[in-house]
Amino acid sequence: MKIATAAYPVDWLDSWAQYEDKLSAWVDEAAQAGSDVLVFPEYGAMELASLAGAKIAGDLEGSLHAVSERIPDVDALHAKLAQGSGCHILAASAPVFDGKERPVNRSRFFAPSGAMLAQDKQIMTRFERETWGVVAGDPLQVIETSVGAIGILICYDSEFPLLGRALADCDVILVPSCTDALSGYWRVRIGAMSRALEQQCVTVMASTVGDAAWTPAVDANVGAGGVFCPPDKGLPPTGVIAEGPLNAPQWTYADIDLDLISDVRRDGRVLNRTHWQDQIPRDSLAITRQLR
Repeated sequence: MKIATAAYPVDWLDSWAQYEDKLSAWVDEAAQAGSDVLVFPEYGAMELASLAGAKIAGDLEGSLHAVSERIPDVDALHAKLAQGSGCHILAASAPVFDGKERPVNRSRFFAPSGAMLAQDKQIMTRFERETWGVVAGDPLQVIETSVGAIGILICYDSEFPLLGRALADCDVILVPSCTDALSGYWRVRIGAMSRALEQQCVTVMASTVGDAAWTPAVDANVGAGGVFCPPDKGLPPTGVIAEGPLNAPQWTYADIDLDLISDVRRDGRVLNRTHWQDQIPRDSLAITRQLR
């Protein structure tokens, strides 16, 4: 499997055609490089708010609705690009109201056939829950594809071990992210690397990058593409298969040998995934003792 993961700039768009051209160019570049799976970041779709004009794009609530209304057309474009390129594509996540009072944060994963499965974020950040009113959506899924079993942990979700454990049957976990500071980028990256260690799988981080002063939703973006693994036999000892430069819009590519992942799970130097159940049960408490 060849992975392409994006450090994706949030751009002002003057027309739908400009968005089509931008996305088509990104997909074509990755497809020409021989990629099987393309990963776009969390909230990369917020650039679509610009199509509603500066007033709405600059309003937090207005931008949620403006982007959500565009998602059917966005999904049709991604399905077409997946079919034309022969690639699996994780579209940039977006707020989707889906007939409900408050939106979910939803990624959509497209197969080369054009078929699509949606994955919602599970746990909201403080900004999402306290300011934006984004809510949790449908549960996690293991997506069986022609290139392996794939799961999705959207940004903050990657920082929670039990969500990673729910995807223990996945060969690859995709981690689309959107962070506005270096500390946020590293929190998600540490989370992604930790999930790769614990579940002995590959994790793939995509990021939004660059400034977009016209939108209070994603006005500052710090990140890079990265592909991570358990540091074990046959795999990089750092746990880093590939990493792109910070804040540079581009694809980061990595070739993944899933046979190596299977071998590490079966007979690695350590067996974190197998030994997960040896931990103290979640509902147990440590004993507090005094030493004076």
